[in-house]
Amino acid sequence: MSSRIFQGVIVQLKDATDRTIGVIDSDGTVNACSETSLIGERWEDAAMRLISSSESVITMEHRTFKAMANWSTHFDNAVFVSGDDEQARMICVMAAVAMSAAKAHYEEKHDKGTFVKNIITDNILPGDIYIRAKELHFVTDVPRAVFLIRQVGKADVAAVDVLQSMFSDKQQDFVLSISETDIAVIRQLAPGTDSKELTRLATQIEETLNAEIFVKTVIGIGTICSHLRELPNSYKEALMAIEVGKVFDTEKSIISYENLGIGRLIYQLPTTLCEIFLSEVFKKNSIDSLDQETLFTINKFFENNLNVSETSRKLFVHRNTLVYRLEKIKKLTGLDLREFDHAIVFKVALMVKKYLNSRETPLMR
Repeated sequence: MSSRIFQGVIVQLKDATDRTIGVIDSDGTVNACSETSLIGERWEDAAMRLISSSESVITMEHRTFKAMANWSTHFDNAVFVSGDDEQARMICVMAAVAMSAAKAHYEEKHDKGTFVKNIITDNILPGDIYIRAKELHFVTDVPRAVFLIRQVGKADVAAVDVLQSMFSDKQQDFVLSISETDIAVIRQLAPGTDSKELTRLATQIEETLNAEIFVKTVIGIGTICSHLRELPNSYKEALMAIEVGKVFDTEKSIISYENLGIGRLIYQLPTTLCEIFLSEVFKKNSIDSLDQETLFTINKFFENNLNVSETSRKLFVHRNTLVYRLEKIKKLTGLDLREFDHAIVFKVALMVKKYLNSRETPLMR
């Protein structure tokens, strides 16, 4: 279908110049050209030069070539113009812009991947979703999940290719570049798929990217949606999972929106309200009065479900030593962590403090 689009543009450009204009694919095959006798010829050397060259425009055998913009690690198509002079270069660059715009316009109207990307980024009116889905013969009411893969540290454009090879059914699954670091995978699911299966799939994505291109990732998982119109919400949930995970689950690389718990609520609170909450909870002394050793003890106590004996064993201290530390905390803060209600308040306060630190907001003293 692309060759028909390119040929249509070439026919319009043909009247503006006497130069031969055409398009080759990644194998070097001429699939559109103003000189129709060249269509079908294969110029493998030109394709190899385009792949290996760091230049945006190259000349070869009295022709000028420019690869068309693409998210992939290699070009899909390149424009060529006869001649290797400055005028050929200018015509080639302009033709590449025209071809890219025509291809993008076509994909906007006819490509399912572009349609899905417009849905999750709220770039299409809700009422138009049904019309476009019908035009594209797109099944609307099957279960789907959104995975948002964020590359941490070193980002590699090859990640898109790796994921596309994992999810090769382009009629059901979609791999979409969102930004330089973020890639969304919309996966069609079998009925009855549960959250454990989503986590297993996310783990497979993480391991594959790490093994093949040595990329470290954080993956957010949205809730399963049963209809196409719910995809934007699932995408926003996957994005929130990553953002909230950065604050409260820094050691995790796979975060599901369903498992965010109270962190999801805290993340959406105004910082001023959080500051007021901390000042009301810690009337006697600020939470900053607790040293790192004390905070470590508190976290271990929470991890062991407020069990004094189990916590002291994990900390390798005598039970009485832990009781002394808990009494010290009670004296400093007015909260006895051995009481369930006090423990809940303290746990929430620690999470609020984490959230405020992530926002770099000065706390009220």
